[in-house]
Amino acid sequence: MRIGILTGSGTYALPGLEVRSADLVRTLFGSALVTEGTLNGVEVLHVSRHRDGHERLSSQVTHQANIAALKERGADAILAATVCGACDPALPLGSLVVFDDLHFLGNRLGDGSLCTLHTVPGAPGRGHWIFDDPYAPPLRTALLEGARAAGHEVRDGGVYGHVDGPRFNTKAEIRSLTSVGVTAVSQTGGPETVLAGEAEIPYALIGYATDYANGVKDEPTPVETLIRLIEASTATFASTLAEAVMRIEPASLAPTGTHFRWD
Repeated sequence: MRIGILTGSGTYALPGLEVRSADLVRTLFGSALVTEGTLNGVEVLHVSRHRDGHERLSSQVTHQANIAALKERGADAILAATVCGACDPALPLGSLVVFDDLHFLGNRLGDGSLCTLHTVPGAPGRGHWIFDDPYAPPLRTALLEGARAAGHEVRDGGVYGHVDGPRFNTKAEIRSLTSVGVTAVSQTGGPETVLAGEAEIPYALIGYATDYANGVKDEPTPVETLIRLIEASTATFASTLAEAVMRIEPASLAPTGTHFRWD
């Protein structure tokens, strides 16, 4: 079993990963840097979305290449982590949430193109991803159990809201998202969810609340608090993921939903 791990702001290398190699994997959508190794004895394929030094802003992350590279390297599942802004005032800062639903109406990548792996007319495998819930239940369970085993506060369930970066959102935009039940927002999880689904790789997403989104509280979260919590998220994610990978049962893994194909 090989588990893909996608990390974002604050986690550019995965603490605890015993690195074996780091290679640029070429795909139809460009190259992605994949670091291979073991985490708590489990084979892991790590991709840092933004790369070292936060080289790529959220609008420049190569989501298609990242997912295609993990598929090329044989990922059986993907655990993804993101720092996020809380839209729910009851979500404590510094706590975790394992999402169970997605709000990503735009369905577009940072360059404005549609978010899909099906970019070539007539290509084998083209079709529609049809699903009930977008996140794989066995992986959600592994993340929840992993967070608790590592001693972290974690919420079971929430709506992940994808927003376009790199700017943060206005109060009016956040009110709109809150009105439809969005729990927390960030700028990378939407495309990953969709592309992993199309690639038929089970996927789950865990968030770490670093701030309250604009207008959620009477007073905005100080930027110093945001920066401090982004830095603190590294250790929290690392300990959670180390526990989670050990709790994934290979026999439980299956693609989320089905595909209506045209070939």
